[in-house]
Amino acid sequence: MQFQIDQPLISQIITHIVENNNTELKSLLSELHHADVAEILEELNFDHAVYLIKLLDSQQTSEIIAELDIDTRAKVLNSLSSKEIAEKIDELETDDAADIISELETEKKEEVIAQIDDVEHAKDIVDLLRYDEDTAGGLMRKELIAVIDTWTVLRCVKEMRKQAEDFEKVHTIYVVDEDDILKGRLSLKSLLTTSTKTPIKDVYDPKVTFVKAEEDDQEVAHIMQKYDLVVLPVVDEMGRLVGQITIDDIVDVIREEADKDYQLAAGLTQDVEASDTIYQLTKARLPWLILGLFGGIGAAAIMGGFEEIIKSHAILFFFTPLIAAMAGNVGVQSSAIIVQGLANNDVKGSIANRLWKELLLAIVNGIILSILLFIYTFATKGDFNTSLAISISLFSVIIVAGLIGTFIPLFLDKRGIDPAIATGPFITTSNDIFGILIYFLIAKLILGF
Repeated sequence: MQFQIDQPLISQIITHIVENNNTELKSLLSELHHADVAEILEELNFDHAVYLIKLLDSQQTSEIIAELDIDTRAKVLNSLSSKEIAEKIDELETDDAADIISELETEKKEEVIAQIDDVEHAKDIVDLLRYDEDTAGGLMRKELIAVIDTWTVLRCVKEMRKQAEDFEKVHTIYVVDEDDILKGRLSLKSLLTTSTKTPIKDVYDPKVTFVKAEEDDQEVAHIMQKYDLVVLPVVDEMGRLVGQITIDDIVDVIREEADKDYQLAAGLTQDVEASDTIYQLTKARLPWLILGLFGGIGAAAIMGGFEEIIKSHAILFFFTPLIAAMAGNVGVQSSAIIVQGLANNDVKGSIANRLWKELLLAIVNGIILSILLFIYTFATKGDFNTSLAISISLFSVIIVAGLIGTFIPLFLDKRGIDPAIATGPFITTSNDIFGILIYFLIAKLILGF
């Protein structure tokens, strides 16, 4: 059953803090998962949160800090000395430790690293800090089990026991040569069913999927998703095993990318949260709102150019929102499917093939919707030519909007620009303008103005 935070629990914790009931606090929080404790800290005021961080032992608080929201974590770390941070960093796996240290200012970062007791742990963290955060190297951890291919099964088991002493989880066993070049992986079944004198090189599996440290994190996520992997080894330029990426890190990457795409689709130019300042929220929202404003001005200007036809056929004015809305909806539907396909690497073939498929789909949808609109308009207004103009306009707008919604994300992707931007106000505004222009041009042509 999932843990739920309620007000009585928060009140109880606050009471213990105010009354300095440290024994009760430790007992209460020791029963909870570190992720749940981190959630509790988010509900407390800053002073109470820091009180708990300093009260609990470093092993517990290190994992709690790693789970905190970035902004909250930054405030907590600023309240701790370099020595206190180093004690907590010493308890974390290298990938989490590197992520936290990377958020510190340069001077404090150096102080923290210098005060980490485990020298090898500090070296591994420094090594990870060399990589960009959006690469395989920035995601990986240094903790892993590796055996040399010339060892016997017996020696392999002994060495594995030594290596695994400080590890919470052992995901897989890697096989390397004397120069740490990745050769393959070893199954527990092979160790259990093979003679202890057998060399590892005779039983390991050379088929192993890996990535280079410079690989983009999105490609890493795709590889792990495609091959249903829970762990993925990372090698350097020479093929030497340097770390491994686990599924929990990839889940974070997928979630962050989904959040970013969702915000782009909603018309936000940067990653923001509800708790951000008015300035940050305005900075993220305003550019697309300005685009929408200019789009609306453009649409109004187009309608102004057809003032005479609107005066003589006022019914056209009342169907303008419908045409604009359908253009926007069709464009967003088309672009959303393409963007999703690009994200999952499901979009194959040339742009021309995708456009042709979308054209056929738009024709089918356009015919059905246009017929329905013609029937409604003619039944209510009784004007054949006007009904024909409106329905043909809708058919044309659906086709154009579908093609634009397909072409733009494909074009942006080819140019190295995030295609998710094409599912937001950009595509809606452009299709609104094109839709209204097509609408009045066809109406003018059919109605004879």
